[in-house]
Amino acid sequence: MNKNIKAPISNEDAKSLRAGDYVNITGIIYTARDAAHKRMYEALQNNEELPIDMENNIIYYMGPSPAREGRPIGSAGPTTASRMDKYAPSLLDLGLKGMIGKGKRSGEVKDAIVRNGAVYFAAIGGAGALLSQRIKKSEVVAYDDLGTEAIRKLYVEDFPVIVVIDSEGNNLYETAIKEYNRE
Repeated sequence: MNKNIKAPISNEDAKSLRAGDYVNITGIIYTARDAAHKRMYEALQNNEELPIDMENNIIYYMGPSPAREGRPIGSAGPTTASRMDKYAPSLLDLGLKGMIGKGKRSGEVKDAIVRNGAVYFAAIGGAGALLSQRIKKSEVVAYDDLGTEAIRKLYVEDFPVIVVIDSEGNNLYETAIKEYNRE
């Protein structure tokens, strides 16, 4: 099913999504990759505030290439999500509602998604140049010294993703294999 949602994402929207849904996201999302996640995790360990509020937000696991003239961002394809698995449950427990990446997630992340009524989306790997056309504004908001791994605030319009793990724990990667093997 095709759905359109606004970001930040409401609890109701997150819970209405099902594994396999095609979704277009419009609104504010954030980027963060390995180095930024490590810093946020260390901040939490030291009882420090995070540079962004997690409540109902979506993090896109992406580090863009440099922007061409007249564009807010360069190629913006997804990063392998499992590299953030160590950090994701803590952020989900703080209210993070969505993550965008590519590839599988650990059992601990799936459990945290269900516990918090969140969702894991996949963006199409290899389509970074096309995805960047859906990003209308980009601004570094934290960890500027990390370069492409800095945390960015993005304004996206009709950003296309697919629900992989929904708030009930249904996992498209598992159900699709079962469905394929039945035929």
